[in-house]
Amino acid sequence: MTAKKYFGTDGIRGRAGVDPITPEFMLRLGRAIGRVLGDGNATVLIGKDTRISGYMLESALEAGLVAVGADVRLLGPMPTPAVAYLTRALRGTTGIVISASHNPYYDNGIKLFSAQGEKLDDAVELAIEQELEVASAPHAPPERIGKAARVDDAAQRYLAFCHRTVPGVDLRGKKIAVDCAHGATYHIAPKLLADLGADVIAIGVHPDGYNINQDCGATHMQALQRCVLDNAADFGIAFDGDGDRVQMVDHTGAIVDGDDLLWILASDRHAAGTLKGPVVGTLMTNFGVERAIASLGVAFVRADVGDRYVLQALRQHGGLLGGEASGHLLCMDKVTTGDGIIVALLALDVLQRRGTTLAQARASLRRVPQTTLNVPAAGGAALVARDGVQRALAQAQQTLSGRGRVVLRPSGTEPLVRVTVEGEDVAEVGALASALAEAVRSASESAA
Repeated sequence: MTAKKYFGTDGIRGRAGVDPITPEFMLRLGRAIGRVLGDGNATVLIGKDTRISGYMLESALEAGLVAVGADVRLLGPMPTPAVAYLTRALRGTTGIVISASHNPYYDNGIKLFSAQGEKLDDAVELAIEQELEVASAPHAPPERIGKAARVDDAAQRYLAFCHRTVPGVDLRGKKIAVDCAHGATYHIAPKLLADLGADVIAIGVHPDGYNINQDCGATHMQALQRCVLDNAADFGIAFDGDGDRVQMVDHTGAIVDGDDLLWILASDRHAAGTLKGPVVGTLMTNFGVERAIASLGVAFVRADVGDRYVLQALRQHGGLLGGEASGHLLCMDKVTTGDGIIVALLALDVLQRRGTTLAQARASLRRVPQTTLNVPAAGGAALVARDGVQRALAQAQQTLSGRGRVVLRPSGTEPLVRVTVEGEDVAEVGALASALAEAVRSASESAA
C-alpha cells in the first residue's frame, strides 16, 4: 500500500495554523471526505475538544463538506468516544473529531470514524489523501449544497448511553475527585458521577481554549493526586483532553494507570468467565501485566503502540479486552473505540461488586520496575536506526538479556523518541535508560 502523507497513527495532527492544520487544508479535506465517504450524499457529524483553534477548523471542514453536498451535524465540545457512538446512533456516514488528544492547546488535528463508530481503515484514509490531490473536482450545484445543523441534545444522548452500557453502578456514599483536563469531558463526567450518587469534587472543568491538558488531566496526574488527598476522597478519575484515556488515583494518592486498569478488568472478567480470547497490550505494557495475565492461564498479545493496533490485534485474535498504560483501553463488547468514561464506570462496577477499594483491587498486580524517558528529537525511525543509537540499544538489550526488556520507538504523535527499560533492579533500569536516552540526544544533535 502507498504510504500516507497526512494521516498518522491517530489521524492528522500538528501545530494549529501550520500546514496541514490550517483552514485552507481543512476546507479541501472536508470536500475530499464528503466525496470519498458519501459521494456528495454524506451525513457527517463533527465534534471537537475545547482548543481555541477548534472553531477555525470546524468552520472550514463544515464549508468543505456542504460544498460537495454533504449534510453536517455539529455536536460542539464532545469526547472522542461520544462522537463515535453518536455517529452510529444518528446513522451518520462518518464522524469527525477535531482534537489533538493529550497534546497542548497549540496543537490540533482530526480523527475520523466510520458509520459503525470505528476508526477508518488505512485504505479509506489513503483514498481521502488521493482525493485531496484532485484540484479540479467540482462543487455541488446550488440545489444540492448540503445543510448544517446543531445537535442540541448530543451530551444527553451520550450520558444515556453511558448509563445503559454499565448499568447498576451506585456511587452513593462515595467521594470522588474528577479531573477533566479542561477538555471535552468537562460538562459530562462530573454530571454522570453526580447522577450516580457520588459527592463529586471536579477540577479541570473551566476550559478557556488555552488550558486544555495544562498541568492537569490524565497526562499530569499531580493535580488529581493533591485533590484526592486534600479532600480525603475515596478515589480520583482523570481524563485526557478528548476523553478517550482514563487514569485513576486511589485513596492513598497512588496512580492507577492503564496497566493497572487492564489487570483489574481482565482478572474480574476471567473470574466471571466472560474474558474471551487473549488480552492485548502494547510494546509499552509493563512485563508484570504479561506475567499476571499468564498466571490466569490467559494468552497475552503485544501490539504496536496505538489504539488502532490494539484494535487490529483484538480482531485478529478474537479478543475483547486490550489497552495501553496511558489509559487508552478497548472493551469491544461495550464500545467501538477507547472510551475513558465507560472504562472508569467498568472499573467502578468491579469495585462495587467485589466490595473492595481501588488500592486493594490493584494490589495483586506485581509490576516490574520500568523507566520511560521522552527525548525531544525529530527524525523518527531514521534517527533510531543510526549506528550510535543501535549500538547503545544492543548493549542495553545484552545487559538485560533474560531479565528485562528494552523498547526504543519514535512517538507517532509528537517529535519525541521514547526510551523504555524494564528490569528487576531499579538502579540498573534507570542507568540503562539514561545511557540510551543520551545516545538518542547525541544522534539528534549530530543530525541537526
